[in-house]
Amino acid sequence: MPELIATIILIGSFLGIILIAFKKKSILAQLPENPKKDECSLSLKCFLKEKINPIKNKIKNWKYFKKINPDIFFQNILSKIRVLSLKIENKTANLLQKIREKTQKKKIKEGDNDNYWQEIKKKTKE
Repeated sequence: MPELIATIILIGSFLGIILIAFKKKSILAQLPENPKKDECSLSLKCFLKEKINPIKNKIKNWKYFKKINPDIFFQNILSKIRVLSLKIENKTANLLQKIREKTQKKKIKEGDNDNYWQEIKKKTKE
């Protein structure tokens, strides 16, 4: 039964695709075979040329960036990122340690409750 349903859906899908293709055949025939490629047609190169390059040139012309060696600049940025990541790692380690301590305290408290019920069972047997 599931195989029959799957084959019906498969055949129906193929018929639907063929029907859509025949409806769009006239529109596809009107399209040129070799579309003209615009130099700037939603590509990354176009975006870089039009948007980012002017900003990049403005930044390069700042006095501050003319005095600084780019290698030293990126080294400072990377060292700051490294320090920040180490601080974040340290804080997460501290949080994990606190959570582990809380769970151990809860386990100790639950252990006390287990003894409570065992004592009640002993008392009822006596």
